[in-house]
Amino acid sequence: MTRKVLILFLCLALPLAPGSLQAQALEGSAEPASATRSGGLSRVLDEASAFPALRTVIVARNGEIIAERGYRGHSTSESTNIKSASKSIVSALVGIAIEKGLLEGTDQPIAPILRADLPADPDPRLAQVTIGNLLSMQAGLERMSGANYGRWVSSRNWVRTALAAPFVEEPGGAMLYSTASTHLLSAILTRVGGKPTLALAREWLGPLEDFHIGAWERDPQGIYLGGNQMAMSARSLLAFGELYRNGGRTRDGRQLVPEEWVRQSWEVRTNSRFSNDGYGYGWFERVIGGKTVHFAWGFGGQMLYIVPELGLTVAMTSDESGPSARTGYRDALHGLLAEIIGTAES
Repeated sequence: MTRKVLILFLCLALPLAPGSLQAQALEGSAEPASATRSGGLSRVLDEASAFPALRTVIVARNGEIIAERGYRGHSTSESTNIKSASKSIVSALVGIAIEKGLLEGTDQPIAPILRADLPADPDPRLAQVTIGNLLSMQAGLERMSGANYGRWVSSRNWVRTALAAPFVEEPGGAMLYSTASTHLLSAILTRVGGKPTLALAREWLGPLEDFHIGAWERDPQGIYLGGNQMAMSARSLLAFGELYRNGGRTRDGRQLVPEEWVRQSWEVRTNSRFSNDGYGYGWFERVIGGKTVHFAWGFGGQMLYIVPELGLTVAMTSDESGPSARTGYRDALHGLLAEIIGTAES
């Protein structure tokens, strides 16, 4: 890693204070942070090319795309694996299913819906797990992400394996980030909707301009993997973010996701034990650049940020082959967003 890239990586990992040494280092000179902002958004995105893993950045304000970049031959229209950023999309589908009466609500127990896949002698606490617990990662079941992910997706039945996992917390307790939770939601949607989750997504979100889901992995029973392995372009991810920024409405005013569901999804219900970020129904929350930001995050650095106060929606895609949390890259992308926020306020 060159010295310039290293400086950028370290500086962008934190929101920049006006006149700070980090902001000066970002320019490679002693210029104040105001000089960085005066260069505008184009300059910020040009400098972001120093991140080797970054593929695309696209920025919209008040519904209009104001800047976009593709790095190293990539474009904002190409399909990429958005990884766990897809959990926010599964959450939207749950909200629509509730609005349509296919699900009773977030307090509905999951056991009766998934009865056919329950263990022969289920833990009594399975009867307490609700739709809302799965959405907020508070089911209490052992995580099927991280070290357990490979074992889980190697099993013959992902739904049954997830339901047979031991309880390590009580339902509604501490946050246990687990792709199995959103996969159970995908299984639930498939059963109550009478169609594969992808078909439901295309039907319910199809009217959204520029929104498209490409390839999507399925489990051995044919259930689409809720919360991972979904192909989508940065433009499509941005379109989904704009839908939420607009309270679930399309540009022409069509209500696709209930406005109340957007509010509920962004309500912090627990906190990540890794980052302390707030978590609602498939969305993280933290303060970046002095603003409250709601965001979806996928492995490798697949990001969708919404900054309601400024009318900003920002999508970023990255090489999905490497981690982004423990390397500091995810925080560097948060820093890049802080720079974008700075230009929007200047």
